[in-house]
Formats: sequence, structure tokens, C-alpha cells
Amino acid sequence: MPMPELAVLAEVIRSGFVESVHYGSAVGLDPSGRAEVALGKVDAPVLPRSSAKPFQALACLTAGAGARALAGPRLAIAAGSHTGEDFHVRLVRELLADYGLDVGALGCPASWPEDRATMERLIRQGAGVSRERMNCSGKHAAMLAASVANGWDVPGYLSPGHPLQLHVRSVTEDLAGEKSAHVAVDGCGAPLYGLSLTGLARAVQALVLAAPGSGPRQVADAMRAHPEYVGGTGHQNTDLMRALPGAVVKGGAEGVLVVALDSGHAVAVKVIDGSPRATSAIALGVLRRMGCAITAEAAAFEQVDVLGGGVPVGRIVTRP
Repeated sequence: MPMPELAVLAEVIRSGFVESVHYGSAVGLDPSGRAEVALGKVDAPVLPRSSAKPFQALACLTAGAGARALAGPRLAIAAGSHTGEDFHVRLVRELLADYGLDVGALGCPASWPEDRATMERLIRQGAGVSRERMNCSGKHAAMLAASVANGWDVPGYLSPGHPLQLHVRSVTEDLAGEKSAHVAVDGCGAPLYGLSLTGLARAVQALVLAAPGSGPRQVADAMRAHPEYVGGTGHQNTDLMRALPGAVVKGGAEGVLVVALDSGHAVAVKVIDGSPRATSAIALGVLRRMGCAITAEAAAFEQVDVLGGGVPVGRIVTRP
């Protein structure tokens, strides 16, 4: 179907035939905040999903969870979507224990880990799904820590009217430079605030451009120093941050991705069909269009093969 308000962001080409088309929107900001690239409906609201986790982590930090409690890997996992590996779970449990809590306090749903090797091992051991293996448990542990530190209601920490969630909303809106357009419930049960795609790019840009030592910069620096806690083994966000030094990368469900370079250039992508398979390639294409340097390691993410019989028979071609 024609989608005149949206842009063609990528085409899936199989054996020389255009099999599928990804429509959506993408915006690229220069370090001054000007939209140098604007494709599709960049001022229309989107639900950022897990791309909002760095802002939620910042809110937990500034709410008083404490620099000691949310430093380094702990701050990175609060801002990340981990793959449920053992080292992720240990960190979540340690953070909870520091505040007198255990995994039973987590309000996120039980899940299998996203890391396949860990999931298969747990199945062999006869284990089942658990809340600490869920990719959002780091964020939830940080939210619980901030609630305990402030003497706020702990069981109700996911209510949109809870003091912490009101602070999350305020922090998110300040970073984005706009009021939230919609309040939703994310897949993990936490409140989620809709932003324009341009506002989402402004928010992640604000993290990398913040003064050293400030709360926003602490979040960006923790993610860059500990990318294995932002995702995990084989996770595209983790691997792209390693391939593009100085970058903050955070994906979200339903085809959302934000990337901010230490130069201050920032990109936000929303694929309208919800597929994430080309989001990294699209974001890199927008960065190239703005004249940003892309390392050879990062350029590998622009090559997304289409397989037939287990071998490449085409590729996904981005259009930014």
C-alpha cells in the first residue's frame, strides 16, 4: 500500500526482486540540534519503547538512587536491554540486595533469557522462566532502588502516578524539549511516554553533549564503557557500540533505534511495520548522509543479507 506520509527506508531484494519494503521515518540531528536529515513524519509521536531506557536510568540516578548504587555496569544495565546471561542476573541481584530486596520485588514479567545458549542451558537444567532473566530487569531494579532510597511506595512503583514515574516523565520531557504526546504501558509494565521522533533524537543527543560528570553524561559514559550490559553476547546494540567507538546505541521494540555519536550527531529511526532487521543499517545511512565517519567495523552492519538455502541471495538496501 502507498504510504505517502512515510518514507521508504529500506527494500528487501531477493534474487533481484523487491520482495518487501520497510516504510517509516528517520531524523538526523547535527550537533547544534538542527534536523539535517528528515525522512517521513519526524514530528509525529512514536512510542520509543526500550530506546527510552537511558532516560529512565537517568531519572533513577537523579531521583536519589545514589552515584554509588548506579555507577558503571549498574547504570549501564539500568539503561539497557540485557540478554539474560548469568553476569547480568548477578548484577541485578546485587543491586536489589543493596536495598534489602530480592527478585520477588521485580514488577517485570517472567521470561526466558534472550541469549539462546543461556536459555538452552536452563532448559536442560529443568529451570523455567524468571523475572531476573527478563531484558528489562536492570531498569526495574534501578526503579526499585530509587523508590527505596526515597521512602516511596515499593509495590506500586510502576503506577503512572508514582513519584518515581512522574520524575521519569519530567526527565524525559526535559531531555526531549517537548511534552509527552501519549502515556502508554510498555511490554515490561512500566509507563511509557510518547515523543516525536525528533524529540527522541534530541533526548539521546542531550546525553552525549552533557557536561562531564553530569547525570546525563554519566548515563552515556556508563553505556559506552560497559556495552555488554546494554545488550549482551551477540546483541546488535552491544556490537555496534563496540564497532563505533564513542557511540550510544539503544534499540526499542517495534522498529525503534537511537544512535548518538560523541561528536553530537544523533539519529532516531522508526520502522512502521515494527521490524528491527534494518534499523542499524538505516541509522548508519543517515549518519553517512550527514557526513559522519563510519568505521569499517560499523560498516559491516550496513550489509544485511537475504538468505536462500542458507546462503546470501540478496540484501536489504537502505534508502536514507
